[in-house]
Amino acid sequence: MGWFLSALSSSIGRKVIVSLTGLFLILFLIVHASGNFTLLNAGDDKGAAFNAYSEFMGHNPLIQAVAWITKILILVHILQTIYLALVNRKARPVGYKYEKPGQSSGWSSRNMTFLGIIILVFLVLHLKTFWYVVHYGEVPFVNGDPSQGKDYFKLVAVAFSQPWYVALYLIALVGLAFHLWHGFQSAFQTIGWNHPKYTPMIKTIGKILAILIPIGFSTQPIYIYLLTN
Repeated sequence: MGWFLSALSSSIGRKVIVSLTGLFLILFLIVHASGNFTLLNAGDDKGAAFNAYSEFMGHNPLIQAVAWITKILILVHILQTIYLALVNRKARPVGYKYEKPGQSSGWSSRNMTFLGIIILVFLVLHLKTFWYVVHYGEVPFVNGDPSQGKDYFKLVAVAFSQPWYVALYLIALVGLAFHLWHGFQSAFQTIGWNHPKYTPMIKTIGKILAILIPIGFSTQPIYIYLLTN
């Protein structure tokens, strides 16, 4: 067990952890975005589909277990990434005088830490706006009637009716797009699944996800903003 823990705490081990947690979180993003598409029914059902979806997600034991695992993996991903960034910075505090990084790597790969910070700041605000209120605050009832259940849609509608929040949401999605653009293929390279035969396919899938996931998420705040203004 000692050798296993030593391997995980090594630089390579930490990179593998970041890669595996990152791939899991991409799956989470796909599922999360898919479920939130129920918001696009709000023009017809006043948020009923989203309320039913949220009620199910919030009370299903299996989903709640996965949700807590996801929260832990998000924290692990963030902490390991910060640690690796600090170690790299300490190991190379001053860049080479004639270094031209643009010739060997893309902008997103050179700014993964910066992009991660943008996403982290938004994530904290996002959790405070929705998750914290749902679990520790007061969620209004549909039409003020407890028998009709909680109106989770109203929380979303209030948040997405504010231009600054929608703008911040979209900026974070741009950061996510660049983060995924490099992160997906980098994760496969780190864990050794980068055979030349499959590398082009992995890069293509990564770029597709980097475009479709943020677009999928962006439709929701834009639609709700237009619906409520």
